[in-house]
Amino acid sequence: MVVIRLARGGAKKRPFFNMVVADSRNRRDGRFIERVGYYNPIASGAEKSLVINTERLAYWEQNGAQMSPTVARLVKQAAKAAA
Repeated sequence: MVVIRLARGGAKKRPFFNMVVADSRNRRDGRFIERVGYYNPIASGAEKSLVINTERLAYWEQNGAQMSPTVARLVKQAAKAAA
């Protein structure tokens, strides 16, 4: 199954997450198909904490990709902020 989930990056105590489309059998930070955005939980100042390519996200959802609960929460949060 194809899933849209977060892959952790960044340094120790400074997390940074890429929002990726991946095969569910691959490791969390392993191989992925496409990067559709990122989430920076410790962004400050003018930095953006959440960026999502909604066109690609919609494309993958139409083709059967399932969002993880955390990604679903972030997408909902981004939609609320955009409105």
